[in-house]
Amino acid sequence: MGFLTRDAIIEADDVTYDTVSCPEWGGDVRLRSIRGAQRDAYENAVLSSNGSDTKMNLRNARAKLIVLCAVDEDGRPLFTSDDVSALGRKNAKPIDRLFSACLKLTGMGKGDVDKLTENFGETLDDDELSE
Repeated sequence: MGFLTRDAIIEADDVTYDTVSCPEWGGDVRLRSIRGAQRDAYENAVLSSNGSDTKMNLRNARAKLIVLCAVDEDGRPLFTSDDVSALGRKNAKPIDRLFSACLKLTGMGKGDVDKLTENFGETLDDDELSE
């Protein structure tokens, strides 16, 4: 195996897919890997800064990643950012299953999540507890 060229890297079809069974909803959900810029935007969305004070903003963190990864059978996004709150109100069991699969597809693992959260406090809004 030789060294890759710029064009070989840029033109490589490196998208991967996974199908996750969600019997609670009566079917399967197709997930797609995300681009590097999307991962950066996601990580930025879960960090909230106010000057030198940085905290984790876990509000709908799972739903936000699922929105980025979930696609229809033709590879088109299944959700938009407008769907994050509605998706966040769904049953936690399939949401967790989808989130775990999204982490694998994005190359993020428990270590990455731990690294993001180290030295940061969690934020949880009261309305999340009552929804």
